[in-house]
Amino acid sequence: MKQAGTGFEARGERALWSVRYVVLLAVFGSLVASLAVFWMATVDTVIMASHLVSYASPKLEMAARAELKQATVGHVIEIIDAYLLAAILLIFALGLYELFVSKLEPARQAEGSENLLLIRNLDDLKNRLGKVVMLMLVVAFFERVVSVKTSTPLDLFLIAASTALIGLALWLTHTSDKH
Repeated sequence: MKQAGTGFEARGERALWSVRYVVLLAVFGSLVASLAVFWMATVDTVIMASHLVSYASPKLEMAARAELKQATVGHVIEIIDAYLLAAILLIFALGLYELFVSKLEPARQAEGSENLLLIRNLDDLKNRLGKVVMLMLVVAFFERVVSVKTSTPLDLFLIAASTALIGLALWLTHTSDKH
């Protein structure tokens, strides 16, 4: 009688273990989304570059050139943000695959990639994603700062204080890696 229970238990455990493959839906969905965002950011880069042809024109007035420069910096920051989002989706997909399905042997064999996918548990995945999200927030902050018009010394102080707090957050994130 114990044998039958053990066989049933073993089959049940194998079935439960096989359910982990449902995570492949998230892996493939994240990969598709990542590729889509990489594509959109690349298209935005090409379009932005094509708009810059007029920047070198001697006929362009200084005010128009300054406006184009500010708009371009804003676009570059948006593009960086998009690439970071695509990287988050890629890290998420690869991390889920490594945690739930199988280790990626080609990643382990590639030169210089020893720590690229060093994801041992969900906390490792969360930490990697958190760092990229933090970087996205820094980029978004600087996107806003570029367009801020400072009219008082308090405005300058608040921008400087915000920048210092971001630097502190990045330093704390970096030091937590060492421990």
